[in-house]
Amino acid sequence: MKYLKYILLLLLLIIVGGSIYVATLDSDFEVTRSRTINAPAEVVFKNVADYKNWPSWSPWIEKDTLTELTFSDASSGVGAMYGWKSDIIGEGKMETVNITDNEVIDQKITFISPYESTSDINWKFEPTDSGTNVTWSMKGKNGFMEKAYMLFAGGIDKMVGPDFERGLIKLDSVVKEDMNKYSVTVNGITTHGGGYYLFNTTSCKIEEVSAKMQEMMPLVGMYVQKNNIPMAGAPFTLYHKYDIENNAVIFSCAVPVTDKVITDADSGIQTGMLKPFTALKTTLKGNYDKLEEAWTTAMKHIADNGLKEVPTNPYLEVYQTDPMTIVNPADWITEIYIPVEDNN
Repeated sequence: MKYLKYILLLLLLIIVGGSIYVATLDSDFEVTRSRTINAPAEVVFKNVADYKNWPSWSPWIEKDTLTELTFSDASSGVGAMYGWKSDIIGEGKMETVNITDNEVIDQKITFISPYESTSDINWKFEPTDSGTNVTWSMKGKNGFMEKAYMLFAGGIDKMVGPDFERGLIKLDSVVKEDMNKYSVTVNGITTHGGGYYLFNTTSCKIEEVSAKMQEMMPLVGMYVQKNNIPMAGAPFTLYHKYDIENNAVIFSCAVPVTDKVITDADSGIQTGMLKPFTALKTTLKGNYDKLEEAWTTAMKHIADNGLKEVPTNPYLEVYQTDPMTIVNPADWITEIYIPVEDNN
C-alpha cells in the first residue's frame, strides 16, 4: 500500500506538471505551405474557389473516398460552404468569407469531430515567371485539449503540414490535367463568307511558324486599333503553302475588316480580299499545340469521305478566343477551314 501511494502521488505530480506545461504552451498556431504551379493565376484560383473541385485534390478526401460531402447551392463566392462527414477523417465544414479575384481567398474551417475547433484558412495566388505561387495557410488558437493532443502528435505543423503539401501537389496535377483537356470536332461542309482583311506575310520553316505568328499577329492587331478600323470577325492565319517535304511554309496573319482599307505604304500591312468558298470546317477546343492533330483529323475525314481539296482556295485557322482574356487553353476555340469542291 505504501508503494501504491507513492506511485499514485507520482502520477498525480506528472499529471499536474504536464497540465501546467500544456497550459503554458502558445495557443496561437499557423501552418503554411507553398508551391509554384505552372498555370495562370486565374486558372488555379477558379479551381480552389469552387468547393465542388475540392474532392479531386483534397488530401483528406483521398484518405476516405467514401466521405459524405454536402455543398451549398452556390459552391463558390462569399458565403459558399461545403461539409464533410467520415468515420476516418471526422466531421467539419468550410465557409468562404472573403475573395479578391485571382489573388486571395479567405475561409473559415470548423472541425466538429474528432474535436471541436475553428480556424482561419487563407489562400494567396501570386503570378511568377514560371506560373503561379500558391500559398495555403491555416491560423487559429488551440484550447487546452487541442494543445495536449498536438503535443503528443508532434505539433500541428507536423500533423497538418504534410497534408497541405500533398494537397498542393494534387492541385498542381489537377490544374495541369484541366488545362490539357481538348476536343476535335469535324463540323462538316460549310461556306466561308470571305471578305476584306488586313494582313502581313512571311515564309519560314515549319518549326518556326508559332514564333513568327506571335510576332506578326499583334502587329496587324495594333494597326487596326491605332487606325480605329472596324473588325469584322476573329483573327485568322491564311496558309498559302505548307510544304512538309521541303520544310517550308508561306502564311499570312490576318484580321477581317468591314471594308477595303488603303494601308500606309511603310506599315508592312496589306489589304486582301477573300471570295466566299466551300470548305470542310473542323473545330478544336483546346491548346494550340493540338492543332496538328486537328488538321490530321480534318484531312482524314476528307480522304475517308471522298472529298476533293481545292488548293487554289485558302486554308484558314480562325482564332475565336483571345488567349489574353481567356487564359485556360482548354477553353480556346480554333476553327479550321479546308477548301473542298462543292458537290451540290
